[in-house]
Amino acid sequence: MVKLKLKDSVQTWLTSSINDPIVKIIAVNSHLTRTQLETLLIDILSDNIAGKSLKYDEKASLRLTKAKITRGSFNRTLKQARENVTKSIYTVILLGYIGVFESTTLTPYLEIANKLHTYLEAYKNMLNDEDDPTEQANIIALLRKELETSLKQLSDSSESSV
Repeated sequence: MVKLKLKDSVQTWLTSSINDPIVKIIAVNSHLTRTQLETLLIDILSDNIAGKSLKYDEKASLRLTKAKITRGSFNRTLKQARENVTKSIYTVILLGYIGVFESTTLTPYLEIANKLHTYLEAYKNMLNDEDDPTEQANIIALLRKELETSLKQLSDSSESSV
């Protein structure tokens, strides 16, 4: 019963995270496949949700797919996800080191990062604040829409500039 409750809890959280419109936009423009993102999230967060360290075959059973995933398949996907994240971080470090971040062409990306930070802070405040929830929800919706629009514009412009 506990394992089923854990699986439901993890899968509900995964589904809501992966289906979040902002996550979708960012993920499609990242170096992670949907499966790799899902696997990485399970690996990183399932132990916290379970309150204990899980074995990899237990983590594999938490995937959203209906098909049974082997521990080996889960571990291969996890390895690919970690490699992609590591390569992305090294790319950012490299670009910073050679001075690319000083270029004004990165300004739209930095603006998006700031908007995302504002959105997350507003969302956290809404969860912790007991003021008018309707007004706060409207503000969050407005910020989310603006962020989605900005991300779509940025991804469209970066495709055409490549």
